[in-house]
Parts: sequence; structure tokens; C-alpha cells
Amino acid sequence: MPRVVDPRNIFSETSAGHLAPRVARDLRRVYVPNLGGSVYVIDPATFRVVQRFAAGRSPQHVVPSWDLRTLWVTNTAEGRPDGSVTPIDPRTGRPGRPFDVDDPYNMYFTPDGKSAVVVAERRMRLDFRDPHTMVLRASLVTPGCAGINHADYSADGRYALFTCEFNDRLAKIDMVHRTVLGYLQLPSGSMPQDVRAGPDGRTFFVAGMRADGVFVVDGDRFRRTGFIATGVAPHGLYPSRDGKRLYVANRGSHSLHGMRHSLAGGISVIDFKTHRIVARWPIPGGGSPDMGNVSADGRTLWLSGRYDDVVYAIDTVHGKVRQIPVGTQPHGLAVWPLPGRYSLGHTGILR
Repeated sequence: MPRVVDPRNIFSETSAGHLAPRVARDLRRVYVPNLGGSVYVIDPATFRVVQRFAAGRSPQHVVPSWDLRTLWVTNTAEGRPDGSVTPIDPRTGRPGRPFDVDDPYNMYFTPDGKSAVVVAERRMRLDFRDPHTMVLRASLVTPGCAGINHADYSADGRYALFTCEFNDRLAKIDMVHRTVLGYLQLPSGSMPQDVRAGPDGRTFFVAGMRADGVFVVDGDRFRRTGFIATGVAPHGLYPSRDGKRLYVANRGSHSLHGMRHSLAGGISVIDFKTHRIVARWPIPGGGSPDMGNVSADGRTLWLSGRYDDVVYAIDTVHGKVRQIPVGTQPHGLAVWPLPGRYSLGHTGILR
């Protein structure tokens, strides 16, 4: 794994102005997978949809590759374990030939870039694949992690914490030896979703969708150390470009299966240092902010509106919200390009 430049702040190389030369000429775009079977492409300069293409039955996330040269659309056939991944060339924005991949709900990469880690949620399994050809190399079954889902890595990359959506746990995985180190039980019914390491690379923040808040976990000791009440149904977690704040997307609903949200969603902003809420940004008229990322300059938080068929572009200074109509149930959108040296996966966990 490339060395962490600043041990006090693992986000030091993902701050505004740190675009790698190999992505500098890539198209400025926001790629939005819609569970209806397509990817919408937004030009962030005009806030307009400029492209649309098919990508399987149920595209879930758009994932930057470790080397930053491919964007992968993970597609799981709804209600079925089979699926595919579709590569996108970020220089042109054009999709390539899809690869058949079993149950690719989400995707990460080992910190050395040698393997793609496909999260086979329905299989309760992590599949280690060639990061370019997607050929299967090895698998790790996680029998104590029902609904294995989202993840983030420690500062040195030796372990990762994965959320277990359906049995309220975290799984700690030794990514060097590819073994399960243990499980941490969260309160019953909390339904953990996204997880993100803080600036020190050992304090993790876990969105508890049915707990209406974020759990704080010491990853090294693997124990829960705190809880931050945020809002209804927190789902996605995204650090600011200066590494000082964490944006929490409160989806505003406890629904899982396409039902329209019943409670208004919004954004809570957590100060990494104090663990306190320092701002709250409502979505005008309600809303269902889900997953996304922060723009390269740090000025815009882009989130899918899961049950409103829109994308939100949120000003990170004033919280002002713009909405762009897209397809049915937009999910794990990716903003590109992003600053950083390499990608660990999901919708853009860069270091």
C-alpha cells in the first residue's frame, strides 16, 4: 500500500487541488446508476443530463478503479444473485463491454491495487478478482455478516470494517491474510449502512439507518465508543475535502423496497474533532438523499435522491440545494474526477 503521507490526516492527498495528472484530462461528470437499468450522466458545470446508457438490470454503484483509469458500474439483477460490471472510460464517458460477475452489489480494491474486492451481498462473501479482467482468484465467506455491504480501510490498509446490514453487525477483515478477525454487535435493529474512517484512520463512523444516528467505533480495538444522533435514516457518509467534517445523508425513510419516503430527509454535518453536529441542511419539500460524493473542489455535495428520482447538488457552504431529474431510484453515484493517488473503491474512497 502507498504510504500515508500525513498519519494525522489520511485525507491529506484528497484535498482540493490534488488531482493526479492521469485524471486531469478526464471529463468532468457525475455518473448516476438508476435501479431501473440505466446510468445517467450529468455535466456538473450546467447541472444537465448529457448522456444516458444501459448497464444491466439494476445498476447499484459506480466505482473508480484503484489506478483511477476505469469507472465500474456494479449491477445486481434485482431479486437474483447474478449480475455484471460495466467499465466506463472516464476520458470519453463511454461504456465498454460488460463482464459477467456473480452478485456484484458493491466493489472495493485491496490497498496495493492487486485485487478488486467484489462484495457479493446475497452470498455473504467477498470475491477477490483481477482488477482489470474480473477473473475470480479467491473468495472469503463471511458467515456472521448477513447483508455484507459497505466498507472502509484502516490507515495502514491492513484491515477493513464491513457493515452487516441484516444482522446489525460489523465485520473486521484482515485484508493481508484474508481472514475474518471478528464481529462487533451493534444495537438490535440499527441496520448499519455506510462506514467511513476518520482522519486518524482508526476511528470509524457507521451510519445506523434505523438507529437515526452514526455509531463511533475504535477500529483497532474493535469496540463501539460513541453515538451521534443525526436525523432520520442516515445512509451515506462523505468527508469534506479539507478533512474536517463528515457529511451525513439522512435518507428520511426506513423503507428498503422502493416505497416512497415518509419522513423528510436532509444532511447533517459532523465535526470530526468534536463529534458534534455543526450544521443541518434540509431538502426543500422533503427528500431522500442516499449516496454520492463531494466535488473535487469541495464546493458541492452530490447525492442521489433515492425515492424522488432526482440528484441533489448541495452547496457545502450554505446548504443550498439544486435538483436534477434522473431515472428510477438513483443509487451510488460517482463524481469524477476526484483528487487522490488511488481508489479503494465504493463511490470514490480515495487516498
